[in-house]
Amino acid sequence: MTTRIERDSMGEMQVPADALYGASTQRAVLNFPISHRPLPERFIRGLGLVKLAAAQANEELGLLSREKSLLIQQAAREVADGLLNRHFPVDVFQTGSATSTNTNANEVIANRASQLAGQAIGSRKPVHPNDDVNLGQSSNDVIPTTLHVSVAIALNELLLPSMQKLAEALETKSREFAGIMKIGRTHLMDATPMTLGQEFSGYARQAGKGTVRVRKAIEALSELAIGGTAVGTGINRHPEFPARVCTVLSRETGLTFKEATNHFEAQGARDDAVEVAGHLATVAASLTKIASDIRWLGSGPRAGIGELRLPATQPGSSIMPGKVNPVMSEMLIQVCHYVQGLTQTVQSCGRDGQFELNVTLPLMAHALHEAIACLAQGTTVFAERCVAGLDADVDRCRSFVDRSLMLVTALNPFIGYDAAASVAKEAHSTGKTLREVVLARGLLDAEPLDRALDPGSMIGPHAGESAGHGA
Repeated sequence: MTTRIERDSMGEMQVPADALYGASTQRAVLNFPISHRPLPERFIRGLGLVKLAAAQANEELGLLSREKSLLIQQAAREVADGLLNRHFPVDVFQTGSATSTNTNANEVIANRASQLAGQAIGSRKPVHPNDDVNLGQSSNDVIPTTLHVSVAIALNELLLPSMQKLAEALETKSREFAGIMKIGRTHLMDATPMTLGQEFSGYARQAGKGTVRVRKAIEALSELAIGGTAVGTGINRHPEFPARVCTVLSRETGLTFKEATNHFEAQGARDDAVEVAGHLATVAASLTKIASDIRWLGSGPRAGIGELRLPATQPGSSIMPGKVNPVMSEMLIQVCHYVQGLTQTVQSCGRDGQFELNVTLPLMAHALHEAIACLAQGTTVFAERCVAGLDADVDRCRSFVDRSLMLVTALNPFIGYDAAASVAKEAHSTGKTLREVVLARGLLDAEPLDRALDPGSMIGPHAGESAGHGA
């Protein structure tokens, strides 16, 4: 591999000849050969947007020449567009402030600006990585800002649409299944009747509330640390710089960003990221319940519940011919377990803000982006390849209702709880129907008994309503 010599404050370093990064980045590459996994692509792209916004703000404030600003903006735009990803090799497990990654961006943008201006890489002409690209900034405010911006974009572009897709798919099934009578279950035991549509309306509402939680997570990230510089005091930046950066970022992303109310909180604490992790953990718990229920309702086909027919996506066994497994539910459940582990990592990282800086920022960035990407893709695949193809076994659903002893609940107002319990026990032990036992005991005449035991009278006033996922 051919190399070139670059210099930083610690001296000379050999850098790959075609790399746009410089000496400080190369030191980080050598210092942190840990996971061989760089920071998420979306985080790096968000960092490009932050550098672009900073250049625009500094030009507007008269602190950066038009020539330098345009060069920085063009190079930063290439970073934001993902065109320079290979020049960001620093490992996730690095300095806790991610100073190495901020320096990496400064060097890449400055060297790319040199190329665009017809100057040699490493010349620091006409753009200097610290004096120009990092003007009015510190790693300590740039990286938290990038964390908020990049995660908010990922939530908006990835997770929100996937949750909306799932909510719509579940609501469609709720309407499709509206007239299918089935038995409800509590404690894994038979309960009173309901419709399959009602059951799916609950799932649709869960997914719909998930979309609300994603929006809350985006809102939680709206305050940006930019402008706090080293410790929150704003040393070496113009008073108007943070507000102008936020304006540019809002325009570029279509999201709402604003300067932090308190820069010491914005840099010393990562409570907003912990809040986002909480929303993601809740969404994961909700999706696990939905996927698990669908898996159980489709169990069988002969010896399980079998009320649902799950789409057959692939052979389920290497030894049992014809076996089909609930693979989409199992996929999503595993995704959700993984996501909850990642969110627990974020919550633990949130505790590690000592004094004026949290020192787990790269790991938080990795965990949040990984959680969002996996959750979004898993949810989309589940909606498309499982929920959309679900069918109901109407006869099986009805047979469980007709055989259920819990229809006896409807007799409480007529014969009382104790007598109803006795009827249910006799029916269970003798194999007789509830109707037969009640008539034999003379507890009710046939006509009022048949009205009371009609399952359609037990499903409540909401049987025909839309699921109303609330997205």
